Parts: sequence; C-alpha cells; structure tokens
Amino acid sequence: MDIDVRGPRFGAAVTTVVLAVVLVTGSAWLLAWQLLAFALGAAGGVTRSPYGWLFRRVVRPRLGPPTEFEAPQPPQFAQAVGLVFTVVGLVGYTAGPRWLGLAATGAALAAAFLNAAFGYCLGCEAYLLMRRVAVRAD
Repeated sequence: MDIDVRGPRFGAAVTTVVLAVVLVTGSAWLLAWQLLAFALGAAGGVTRSPYGWLFRRVVRPRLGPPTEFEAPQPPQFAQAVGLVFTVVGLVGYTAGPRWLGLAATGAALAAAFLNAAFGYCLGCEAYLLMRRVAVRAD
C-alpha cells in the first residue's frame, strides 16, 4: 500500500531539527533518540516511526487529502541508511573519535535536509538505483 509523500518529508524535517540540535549540543542522548526513530522506521516502515505516528495523528488531519503517493520501500530503506549513520555517529560521540560523530551526524543531517527542503531523498534514490542494478544483473 502506497504512503502519503508528505509523511516522510515531515519526518525528514523533524529529523533535520533533531540532528542540527545534536551537532550544536553534542548530545549523545538526543542522537540515541534519533537512532531509535530510524530503527523503528527501518524495521516497520516510516509509518511506524515516532515521526510517522506524529504526522498521522497530528499533522495529516489538518491537511487536505493527499494528492501524491509513493511506495513505502524506498523511504524505509532511507531509514535504514539513516540508522547506519546514527549508529556510527553515536559510536563517535560516546567512544570516539568525536570527529566521527560529527561527520556521521552531519552527513545524516545533510540527507534529511535535502528531503525536508527539496523533497529529494538520497536514501530513496540509492534504493531505486540498487533495484535497477539488480534487475540488470538478472
């Protein structure tokens, strides 16, 4: 079942704010929260993440009906990519080196910002590229 494209974009906007605050404050706890959000989105799809729940319960009822939909697999893959970057970032923030935490968090922030501001999902594009390559290999 396809999902409302505004949901993942809303989640990316919240993620952008969370990761920006992590970079400013250096909070490993806040990065751990984002890791959990990514883990839930990667495991159950973006509608199962805390930001997906917030969109569904609070934001979407205040918007008009969706006009665009997308398959759930690319955003779910993007959540998994975000999870990898936050795991690396959390390792950097907690065990060192700190630059690793900053770099991984910054990369995740850049990807989230691209989705939130411009609707361009790097993880989704990577998923689609991998699918095309897999089809050609068969």
